[in-house]
Amino acid sequence: MYDNTCRFLAENFSADFASWLLGRSVTLTEIQPSELSLDPIRADAMILLQSDESILHLEFQTQPKPEIPFRMLDYRVRGQRRFKDKPMRQVVIYLKPTNSELVYQTSYVLGRTRHEFDVIRLWEESASLFLQYPGLLPFATLGQSESPEGMLRQVTQLVDQIEDFTTQANLRAASAILAGLRLKQDVIYRLVQRDIMQESVIYRSIQKEKAEEIALNLLREGFPIDAIARGTGLSIGEVQQLQQQMNETPQNL
Repeated sequence: MYDNTCRFLAENFSADFASWLLGRSVTLTEIQPSELSLDPIRADAMILLQSDESILHLEFQTQPKPEIPFRMLDYRVRGQRRFKDKPMRQVVIYLKPTNSELVYQTSYVLGRTRHEFDVIRLWEESASLFLQYPGLLPFATLGQSESPEGMLRQVTQLVDQIEDFTTQANLRAASAILAGLRLKQDVIYRLVQRDIMQESVIYRSIQKEKAEEIALNLLREGFPIDAIARGTGLSIGEVQQLQQQMNETPQNL
């Protein structure tokens, strides 16, 4: 849920991310993981964006993972093979406070090979930074502030000023979802209008993701496809596709 929300923001507000992480507002387009021959493709937490001059590799993480440093080296080498003349800035963005030392690891060392990357711990960043760009507003509640609740209230006020309804709905939903890492749901729903949020692409995507997760569990239990479709709201074709994907996935993965 959090990974998909961050991906949506990075894909749809790439200029805001460029201003934040590259120091200049440039147009960024997405690089499909298949272009780097990533296998297996981990598209949930990772996004690759490119401009004419450089590549921005982002990893969004709620929890630190030991394999992150090696993955940064792996992606950097693959990027060099595919885009030889483009420098790549790699940033791991941790969303949730933790005492783990892994969130301070900024390099991978293997023998005489050393690869470095950047790490951002959102809880150490000033929340006011994220108020400067529409696409970064949902991160403000996770930043450093006197009151996360007060910050979410400020974010919703700024989102309300956005004229385009679709953009407003998407940012409202993203703000509510990410705020769940810091605030209780009753506080969030008191500050964020759910009716508008439910009109967003993000909200509908997450609802479908939940339905698919339930459907997969029911398929594993042997429930009939038509019953699963009725219970989850998915079409029979969608359930059949999930069943096919499940059957094609090796059991040890």
